[in-house]
Amino acid sequence: MNAADTLRSAVPHSPTDGIKTMARLGFAAIGIVYVLMGMLALLAALGQREGALTDREEAVNRLQDVPGGNILLGLIAFGLLGYIIWRFTQAIRDTEDKGHGAKGLGMRIWYVISGLFYSGLALYAARLAMNGHAEKGGNTSQSLVAKVLNWPGGNWLILAIGLVMVGIGIYHAYRAFSGRFRNDVNSSSLSETQQRMVYRAGQIGFTARAIVLGILGYFLVQAGWESRAKAVGNTGKVFDFLATMGPLVLGAVSAGLVAYGIYMLVQARYPVLRGI
Repeated sequence: MNAADTLRSAVPHSPTDGIKTMARLGFAAIGIVYVLMGMLALLAALGQREGALTDREEAVNRLQDVPGGNILLGLIAFGLLGYIIWRFTQAIRDTEDKGHGAKGLGMRIWYVISGLFYSGLALYAARLAMNGHAEKGGNTSQSLVAKVLNWPGGNWLILAIGLVMVGIGIYHAYRAFSGRFRNDVNSSSLSETQQRMVYRAGQIGFTARAIVLGILGYFLVQAGWESRAKAVGNTGKVFDFLATMGPLVLGAVSAGLVAYGIYMLVQARYPVLRGI
């Protein structure tokens, strides 16, 4: 195969191919973000100067300091857009065959929420790539919660959202210990040793992400219970919370997030994209 044939094979030949490509770019972008964020926190847990307890946006901001950082930021923004498109495709086309029952509709709504979860980060990375600076979304989250708390029954709504996020964390823990996440990677071309390594990375990674989501949900529950928007936190605040339990706990969760990022990069290379 010559260079022209290779180039043609990489170009999507249909809308379906395009969606698959965008999904893979999305998995890769998420993987890079989690590896970077987890590594910075792990270095901080080890007492290294280069480390930092950052949220996703601050971790992405660090890419401006590397050669070609603006290009990489643009690729991450584009990749995250791809992930959002894939999640919406899953919801609209029911690629996972969840059906139209209450449980199925709940999962399809979750796909939309999961995609939108990265929309702020995608916009932030795009603005950094184009302008070299961007306003962080942390204060925006607190402002939004503050507005909702002023609604009639707004504190109960925030509390309910927090409980849902805790539930999502529990679901991630279930995926980690049941091994259901393995269905997202096509490991047929991997050796048995590689398959075991990918499985362990996923198991550790989903466990760490479950912990982070559970704590984020706890912050929301606290904000709703106390009617206090400032109780809402981002991943950086989660790291601060974990740091109070000691460097061992912080380091373990940080390493787990690196493992999650690696798993997402493997999924980008060997994805299982059903229904398209």
